Amino acid sequence: MNTFRDLQVWQKSMDMSVQVYEVTSDFPKKEEFGLTSQLRRSAVSIPSNIAEGYGRNHTKDFMRFLQIAQGSVYECQTQLEISFRVRFIQESVFREMDSEYEIIAKMLSSLIRRLSNSEQRR
Repeated sequence: MNTFRDLQVWQKSMDMSVQVYEVTSDFPKKEEFGLTSQLRRSAVSIPSNIAEGYGRNHTKDFMRFLQIAQGSVYECQTQLEISFRVRFIQESVFREMDSEYEIIAKMLSSLIRRLSNSEQRR
């Protein structure tokens, strides 16, 4: 792995960030500084924290940033569910995006676990 861009979890979270921007572009204008902004920021936070953590020179720092990214995944899932419940997105869109974020959460957990195991062997 040469760069954070090689991480599949980073690539998948980047794709989801783009999808969040596309979906929220149809949200009501009155939500521009509300749910639209919140959802976009939490989506962007995921690949950003993965990249920032990767740039740290210590495994424990990287793991901490991955945990922050994981928290942002759950934040996105919550905000997507709110968006569905207030009828800003259709159920099929919500289910698809929620499922993709579940995969990202599992990928982050797996990466954190692998890093933790390698750190313990030192």
